[in-house]
Formats: sequence, structure tokens, C-alpha cells
Amino acid sequence: MKKLDMNIDDQVAYLMRGAEYGDPETYRSMAQELRERLLEADQEGRPLRVYCGYDPRTSDLHIGHTITMRKLRQFQELGHHVIFLIGTYTALIGDPSDKDKLRAQLSTEEAKRNAESYAEQAFRIRILDREKTEVRFNAEWLSDLTFKELIYLASNFTLQQFLTRVNFRKRWDNEEAVYFHELFYALMQGYDAYVLDADVQVGGTDQMFNIMTAARKIMAYYDKKPNVGIILGILPGTDGEVKMSKSLGNHIPLNTTPEDMFGKVMSVPDKAMPSYARLVTRWTVDKIKEFEAAIESGKLHPRDAKMELAQEITSAFFNVEKARKAREYFINLFQKRDTPDEMPLYHTNEAVTLLDVLTHSGTVDSGSQVRRLVKQNGIKVDGERVSDPFVPVNPGSIIQVGKRRFLKIVQD
Repeated sequence: MKKLDMNIDDQVAYLMRGAEYGDPETYRSMAQELRERLLEADQEGRPLRVYCGYDPRTSDLHIGHTITMRKLRQFQELGHHVIFLIGTYTALIGDPSDKDKLRAQLSTEEAKRNAESYAEQAFRIRILDREKTEVRFNAEWLSDLTFKELIYLASNFTLQQFLTRVNFRKRWDNEEAVYFHELFYALMQGYDAYVLDADVQVGGTDQMFNIMTAARKIMAYYDKKPNVGIILGILPGTDGEVKMSKSLGNHIPLNTTPEDMFGKVMSVPDKAMPSYARLVTRWTVDKIKEFEAAIESGKLHPRDAKMELAQEITSAFFNVEKARKAREYFINLFQKRDTPDEMPLYHTNEAVTLLDVLTHSGTVDSGSQVRRLVKQNGIKVDGERVSDPFVPVNPGSIIQVGKRRFLKIVQD
């Protein structure tokens, strides 16, 4: 990766691009702190230490996770040290920041299993430079934190501070339980920043309290200069309404095909296109403004705009050629209404049911998901919707799941 050569003003503008704090004063304050930290590091002849944490709640990353990764890459491009922190210990609680109900706790085994694929996925999409990225797991230090230390950490906060947070307040007012262990999450994240000796912490707007209050308070408590918080917008899911999440089924996974990614972006509501353009594409600020203005003026039809957006996003995660082929596939499949010429095959020499085929082939994750899709009229066999997940399927049949997934049954 070639190091970018920028003056201090351009560096601050580049690194603060896309940052959101809810008010202009906080933005200006963080921009000034970042400027001072950059100058200080330059005088000391050292890179900034920059990190973002990712809790392995599931085994897969999705494109919403990559917003913060792109910001980490910008720091790498300027020669700074990036830490990719996997929250193997914070995941045992689950971040309550964006939840208005209790989040299920993971077991240690689940957290470890999910964590194994996180770093591999992050490097495979080539956003972060593998050679310049330090991967850490916060179980390294949080598992050794003593109860005495936890008491000292907790003494920096009041219960009122936590209850002013929207999701805790909502549950409190609705007389729904707010469990004590959920309050530990912000303390643990703040302790991460202290242990990593972070100059900068990157996160989404749902992390505002954890980064801007908890981490900065705890670092000051330990007589360290508080980290600068770079707070970025949250990508809505394919429903265009709420945060992208695998558990909500509105995510676009990294572990997928170019055709699936292209199709999922095309399914995003028109109103969400500006968010995807600003948060996921590699476009310049001027290009994004031009894109949004063309949609607003009617110069660019929403369908064509989404096609351009889908091609850019798919190209960013795969390559230009695969994105071009995914576009052709989408046009043939949905605009020309053709069944694709090529599709995955399922080989069998015995009688099989629809549910068995879809689960054994990996087309659908589980039998319960097959049943749900059937109930939602989301599965067709040879062009006809099915109402029974146990319907037998024969060699030569073509199964369609949703709009984009096809599977052909062939005899061994």
C-alpha cells in the first residue's frame, strides 16, 4: 500500500469524512483533537494507534461492518497502525447499544467459533492491508480483569448516565428488565481502548456513548490521553428501515456470490440509495453529490441509479469483471425474466424432499428456514409456488428460492 502524501488540513478532512456526532460542536472538537494528535505523533516520529472492535455475534460479516473498515484503511494509507479487535469477551454480553430488548448471551465456545472466520473475511475482501493490521482478541485482557478493578471502573459512571441512553430508557419506562450485566459492556469497551493505548477509536453512531463517554472517561481515569472518537453513520439493511443485521434477515453478507450481492443491492428501497452511496462505495465526495443530484432532478432514473450503485458495490468487494457479469445475470434474470443458463447442481440417485435438497445443498441454512420460506410463498419448483416443504422433487426439476437463488436436481 502506497502511503498518501497530504498536508495536515487534508489529512483531517480525509479522516473526518463521513463522521457524524449529532451536533456541529462535537464534530469541530473531535476534528481539532485529531489535528493535535496527528501533529503530536508526527513530532514524536510514531504512527497513531487506531482501532475498531467487532463482536463475533454471528459467523459472518456483512457490508455494514465494512464502513468502519474503510475508515481504518484510510488511516493505514496515511501510515498509521491499525488494530482489528475481535470482541471475544464483549460478545459474551452482547452490545445493548442498538437494542430495545435484552440481547442473548453467547457461550465462550460460540464466540470463539464465530471469531475464527472474522479476520479471514476482513482480509479476503482486501479492504485492510494484512501486513499492516494487528489482530487482537479482547479476551486476552478482559478475562483477567479482577472484581476490584471492575469496581474502580464502575465508579466513573452513574446509573443516571446509563438510563439516559434511549434503549435503556425505553425498556425502563415500559417496565421491561434492564439487566445489570448489560451495563458492563460500555466499561469493557472503554477498558479495551485503555489496554490498546488507542489514539483513535472508530465506530458507528450506535457506539457514541461507549466511545465518546466510556472510553474517554476510563482512559482519563488511568491517566492516559482520551482517544479521539471517529463516529460513522449506520448502514440501513435491505429493508431501508433499520440497521443491517443478519438476525433481522436484512443483511448483505461478505460470504456470498457477486450475483447475490448485486441482486440484494438492487432490492434496496430507493430512499436508502444515498446512504449506500455515502457509506459503502469508493466514490469521491463530488461523485456522490453528483449521483444524488441526478436522482433528485430526475436526470437519472432510480432503476438506473441503483444499477450503477450495485455495480460499484459489487466491484468493490469482488472485481470489475465479476460485477459486470453479475449485472448481466441480473438483467437476464429479472429484466428479461429468463431462468439462468447456469446454476448450482444437486446430484442424487434416490427420492428426495424439497427440505432435504435445500438444506443438504447449503442453499438454505436450516429446515426451519425452509418452512418459513414456504409459508411466505418464497420457493418455487419448476415455476410453481410450493406449499409443502416435504414435497418430493425429481431429477430435472429447478428450484427457485426467493428471487435470485436457483438449484437444479440432476440424477447421478
